[in-house]
Amino acid sequence: MKKIRGLRWQILALVMLGTIVNYIDRNTLGILAPTLKEQLHFTTEEYSFVVSAFQLCYSLMQPVAGYITDLIGLKLGYFMFAFLWGTAAALHAFAGGWQSMAFFRGLLGVSEAAAMPSGVKTSTLWFPAKERSIATGWFNTGSSVGAMVAPPLVIWLSVTYSWQVAFIVTGLLGVAMSFLWVSLYRNPENHPRLTKEEHAYILDGQEHTQLAKPSVKKVLGKRKFWAIAAARFLTEPAWQTFSFWIPLYMVSTRGMDIKQFALFAWLPFLFGDLGCILSGYLSPFFAKRFKMTLVNSRIAGVGIGAVCMIGPALIGFAVSPITAIFLFSMGAFAHQMLSSLLYALVTDTFEKQEVATATGFGGMAGYLGGMIFSLIIGQLANTIGYEPLFACLSVFDLTAFAIIALVLGQRGKGAAAPTLPANAASAD
Repeated sequence: MKKIRGLRWQILALVMLGTIVNYIDRNTLGILAPTLKEQLHFTTEEYSFVVSAFQLCYSLMQPVAGYITDLIGLKLGYFMFAFLWGTAAALHAFAGGWQSMAFFRGLLGVSEAAAMPSGVKTSTLWFPAKERSIATGWFNTGSSVGAMVAPPLVIWLSVTYSWQVAFIVTGLLGVAMSFLWVSLYRNPENHPRLTKEEHAYILDGQEHTQLAKPSVKKVLGKRKFWAIAAARFLTEPAWQTFSFWIPLYMVSTRGMDIKQFALFAWLPFLFGDLGCILSGYLSPFFAKRFKMTLVNSRIAGVGIGAVCMIGPALIGFAVSPITAIFLFSMGAFAHQMLSSLLYALVTDTFEKQEVATATGFGGMAGYLGGMIFSLIIGQLANTIGYEPLFACLSVFDLTAFAIIALVLGQRGKGAAAPTLPANAASAD
């Protein structure tokens, strides 16, 4: 069989495509929220319950999905979860009220929980340590690309056919992705098209110790894990807000109709893509230019993202809806920058067998934070308005940066030393 040079980048493109489909399915509800509130008679509070059903199930399932993926392997694990999430997304079309919509939303949360742990694990298996921030940045762009593609696609399907068709079509994309994955994916050691030179390059920048099984106890026993989990808890509400609440806010508060919103809804997620990509190259730049360790270079990027999160805090001062969209865009750029680097920090801190498990537990903390914040929005949006709640997001991100810097930051002589390529270098 003919070998392919640079195969790791094609594998990265495959997992990025899966992330795109995942976020199309995930964001369909938020885009259709104004329509669903009218046709299924949701209140804002009831809509927050629907959103929270996904967030709760997703958060609780992430460590389970991550552990399963570590245990049975990426090929089978991702296939199984992608097939289930596509089916669950299509079932939204049969909802008759907020309760049934919340039920289907919970099923989607359970099945989509494997996407990010699988993506991070793919980056760990297929890339040496020095390239992992680039790899996680690129695959994480899938979340922004999916969220960017979703509004015009979903609104076109809804307006042309019906909101039910929008859910069915986007759900079938997930089913198709599951079969594409199981057909094309192999681990590096089993891939017949991987060259010996590229395999050696990948292995040369990785740790060589192996565990028989992923260890939940070892993951949860690390102080650094809890710092990453706390940062996820504080930062994830931003992305959940952008995904599930921007359409409702722009239509109900800023006076846009759903077609007008479709013209601009992609913009925050384009900026999110730019944040993902920049984060990947920022870390090697800091490491080379300022002689930082790899870990400290990641943390510096997280700090820049946290500072840029000032955008959503200023939305209350925006006069026009377009200005508000641009401020959301600044927030999306900031969030995706720091989010990608938090994923990269997981690959620096944990061994290969534990990466998906650690990512899952971190994601659990993040989505619990997102769920709590969504419930707060549902309770307070009609009384104090959305804008003060958006301002909280910038405070959360700055606090997350402080935690990461204090706990994971490498100080003293080692902070300026060349970085070890092994994940196990951060073994505390």
